[in-house]
Amino acid sequence: MIEPKDKLMEPNDVKISRKKPIFPVSPGLQKYLRSYQRESRLPISYSDLMMFDESYPIMDKYGRDSLWEGPIYSSDRIESLHNGLKVIYANLKASGNLRIVQHKYIDKIEYCTFGNTHPFRVRIVNRLNDVYDYFYVKMADASRIYGLELEEIFSPNQVNYLVDRETLIEEHIAGIPGDVFAKTYLHNPEYNQTRIAKEFVKFNERCLVTLLGDMRAYNFVVQITPDFDDIQFRIRAIDFDQQFYEGNLKVYQPQFFKENYPFVKLCTEQLTDKTFLQYQQEEKSSILHRVRSERHRLADLRDVSNEDELTTIENINMLKLSMAAHFADQHYLECETMTDIIELNVKNIIRQVKL
Repeated sequence: MIEPKDKLMEPNDVKISRKKPIFPVSPGLQKYLRSYQRESRLPISYSDLMMFDESYPIMDKYGRDSLWEGPIYSSDRIESLHNGLKVIYANLKASGNLRIVQHKYIDKIEYCTFGNTHPFRVRIVNRLNDVYDYFYVKMADASRIYGLELEEIFSPNQVNYLVDRETLIEEHIAGIPGDVFAKTYLHNPEYNQTRIAKEFVKFNERCLVTLLGDMRAYNFVVQITPDFDDIQFRIRAIDFDQQFYEGNLKVYQPQFFKENYPFVKLCTEQLTDKTFLQYQQEEKSSILHRVRSERHRLADLRDVSNEDELTTIENINMLKLSMAAHFADQHYLECETMTDIIELNVKNIIRQVKL
């Protein structure tokens, strides 16, 4: 829950662990993924893309290091790699129908050394009209997969991804990176500032309920949709590496990251305490509707994740103490896993929301 406005005005420097391990996909999670059509046999794996000979740094349009590299593959492998990546795109976008890649080619493969999963970003182009799309090839991290699933269930956003053993394929999520939006678009006079503030409040609430951490501005995007009488905004997470791992409560509240201060300041300028509470209640009501419609899937996910080791005992104990104090609810002290904490969050929403 976002704090009163005087608290929101204080920028923070929340520390994130950089040593989060990659958690393997357990047999139980594999079974879950198979049941919900997230599993797919792919012709190219993450380890195949890692077999490049050398790489070169990629600069952004301002000549700065983008933290992405261009891998160079041997000439005898490049054709098979490109063909395999086109098949992966067809599986991701059209259940394997190869007609959608009939006139497409792989334009770029880029590798990022920053972050936990060291992703590959692939650009695929339609040669008939030069329209392009991106998708990502990553190491399969169980906590990240749980984050994607929780985003699908709890948020208004659809998430498209596939898993094949140690390989994770993710669809590109279009939007303006939050840090870019804050610098360039946030105070556009044509934009309704209250709508942007409202969306940040809802995003903050959703992250806390689902324990999605590290939502600094560059880990989410802002989507802009023109409507018949105004412009709508939606904030979407694009990075799920820090799904219910950390023990610091503030990690799960975007309001406390100094990178998000422009959004926090906007909220204090545009919203009253009453409207803060109103928008939080709206988001809780939306979450409750989604939980009810996806209750069987959520129960299956809960049962699987409760059997997986996805963080440390120390982090669980630290977080449940903080949650108990934050919500003045001693039931959090009885939680044994991060999944238990999320389940209690949901139960509390059910108690609070009067439909």
